Amino acid sequence: MGAGHSHSHTENPEPSPRMLAARRKANWILAAVLIPLTLLTLAAMAFLWPSGSKEGLTLASPYAAAPGVTFDTGKIQRVVVGSCSDASASGDTAQPGAPGAAQPAQDGSQCTLAYTEPDQGGNPVKVVINPDVAKSHGVKPGDNIRYLNLSKAQGASAARGAPAYVFVDFVRTLPIIFLAVLYAVVVIAVARWRGLRALIGLIGAYVVLVSFMLPGLVEGKPPLLLALVGSTVIMIGVLYFAHGFSARTSTALLGTMFGLAITALLAAWATDAANLAGVGSHDAATLANISDHISISGIILCGLIISGLGVLNDVTITQSSAVWELWELAPETSARQLFASAMRIGRDHIASTVYTIAFAYAGAALPVLILVMLYERPLGDALTSAELSEEVIRTLVGSVGLVLAVPVTTLVAVLVVKATGVKAAGTEGRAAVAGAVVPGAVAPTADDATWTGPDGAGAEPATRRGRRAALRG
Repeated sequence: MGAGHSHSHTENPEPSPRMLAARRKANWILAAVLIPLTLLTLAAMAFLWPSGSKEGLTLASPYAAAPGVTFDTGKIQRVVVGSCSDASASGDTAQPGAPGAAQPAQDGSQCTLAYTEPDQGGNPVKVVINPDVAKSHGVKPGDNIRYLNLSKAQGASAARGAPAYVFVDFVRTLPIIFLAVLYAVVVIAVARWRGLRALIGLIGAYVVLVSFMLPGLVEGKPPLLLALVGSTVIMIGVLYFAHGFSARTSTALLGTMFGLAITALLAAWATDAANLAGVGSHDAATLANISDHISISGIILCGLIISGLGVLNDVTITQSSAVWELWELAPETSARQLFASAMRIGRDHIASTVYTIAFAYAGAALPVLILVMLYERPLGDALTSAELSEEVIRTLVGSVGLVLAVPVTTLVAVLVVKATGVKAAGTEGRAAVAGAVVPGAVAPTADDATWTGPDGAGAEPATRRGRRAALRG
């Protein structure tokens, strides 16, 4: 059988009029579902678009400096430990208690001083390093730092012992640029044009996040609707831009929308039922005092939905592609068997993805986990505490959404591929190819047909009825 049909699987016959009609019908069905949803999403986005006004916000920026105070940068030449009085200002400094001003040091106290050469030129200055930075990370010659220059502050005389230059942060521009360039080069080198399109789509996603979702939360827009609309727009743009317009991509988009809806409903219920209010978070307390329109619970709800976008997109596009690849290897596979084969792939993907989500959140919350461990609290109390409950719920909500998206995406993909696929000639030849590439793939023929391997030898019957008949024989 292998010799008689050795080239039949390489043929690519023109689709019959019946297949073309089926393909057009399936594409029209997908368009009839996705086009209204896309238009409705864009209309909702236009309705919810934030005004951009910051009226009523009372925000004291920690990066705002008093008159005469500047933020400078420089490179550390050497580091010493000496008296804090050695770093005091020789002239006027910012008055104690002013934004950004350092408080006077007590006589005889020891400070870590970094002799820093300013980037703008001039003699090295003695920058006082914060005690927590000096203890946890430290500074060394060659580090680029940003520091507060209080030597020319206006409005008050220098307080006795107040430092003139105070450490603010490290300058991380070069390492971040290097990693970003390395990431882009690796993605484009491996994925080529599709990788480039994915990177551009990622930029577009951040534009939607920064220009639509974040200002909307600040202005008090409905968080659930804001997250759903913004996430849907992001997924429409990212999927089609990175993977192109096709029935395969449209299938993945439908599965993603379903997963988003499930995640949003669960997130809305969990935020209310678990009373997620951001208690204990310094950032949440700061936001709550900025404006009466900002809802911390709404921000948490929106975050629960956004956090699962990347993994959800990964799962749905993979399942959609898996269905197409399996069908191309065995075009005569029935819809039921194709669904079962794709779900076996999906189950493996689900297992690994759940680990990915859990470990990603655990890595981000390591400081909190260490504190909880040192407190020696019972496990149940720790997982339901204000410090960890948000991360636990984020993991559970995102995992439920992506798990349910797998069978839905697979089912839609199977229905579409069976309607749009063009059959190739030579059933037996295709079975031989499927057996060579995917061992154990199902290629149904007659109920009692046998499987023909790449070497033409008969092996295990293809169906359960055939296997039972072989056993009876």
